Amino acid sequence: MAENLNDAATAPERVVVIGAGGFVGSAIVTAARDRGFDVLPLGRGEVDLLADGAGDTLRGLLKPGDAVVFVSALAPCKDYVMFEQNIRMAKNALDGLAGQPLSQLLYVSSDAVYSDFDGPLTEASVTAPDNLHGQMHAAREIMFAAALAESNPDTVFASLRPTLIYGAGDPHNGYGPNRYRRLVLAGENIVLFGNGEERRDHVSVLDVAGLAVRMLERRTRGALNATTGVVASFRNLAEMTIGFADQSIEIENLSRSGPMPHNGYRPFDPSEVKRLFPDFAFTELEAGLRAAFEEVRAAEAG
Repeated sequence: MAENLNDAATAPERVVVIGAGGFVGSAIVTAARDRGFDVLPLGRGEVDLLADGAGDTLRGLLKPGDAVVFVSALAPCKDYVMFEQNIRMAKNALDGLAGQPLSQLLYVSSDAVYSDFDGPLTEASVTAPDNLHGQMHAAREIMFAAALAESNPDTVFASLRPTLIYGAGDPHNGYGPNRYRRLVLAGENIVLFGNGEERRDHVSVLDVAGLAVRMLERRTRGALNATTGVVASFRNLAEMTIGFADQSIEIENLSRSGPMPHNGYRPFDPSEVKRLFPDFAFTELEAGLRAAFEEVRAAEAG
């Protein structure tokens, strides 16, 4: 069970975000700066975690008392080559972090670490994933926790496990609301697998960043899911997105070539978020999707 070690919200001395150039990392940098934190954003230009000597480079950028957010990954992890690269990135980062007097390491992981289950998943659910993406994140969590316990015993370790993330800056075009938004804005039809009946939890990238900042302020230790507790079908998401547009878009159905992922249903219990951060409220799904849609539409309009 996660716990807040600070009784009240307290700004870290400095926040170092590794992976600051990415979709989630940049949102965390913005949220931390909005909170008044001193932030050092590190992207690939500052530290290439796949390069030789990356650990030495990272070590030279750190200061005692830093709170480090690690959100750098090649994702989604689709094959064994990407798996090895992600593990190497974590290993190189640990070469730089090991022995450093950090206040906290927050690893942005994924809900993919959990095995499928018939009911709502919680932070106590079994973490034995049967896919490479989940196995990669689970392995990294173990690596970070074990290394810190050995070389940085005073450093607090936490993992934030978001479910499917949506937002205006998403670069991946994965199946779901981010792809639907691109299709609708391009005037193209949305194609669903089957009838789009699988139901999943979706979280705004702004909420993920908001939780990360709160975990830094309260020096949270342990695992926390960034999951809203609300599930929606992919058809419902597609219909919502079409409703944001000013033109007629059709939904097409593609026959499935295999079983539905996660048996078509993957709910979560968000009680831990409410317990740890009672002032925090997740963005309502339709409102969040509409806001991202309007932000992108305005940007494309110039």
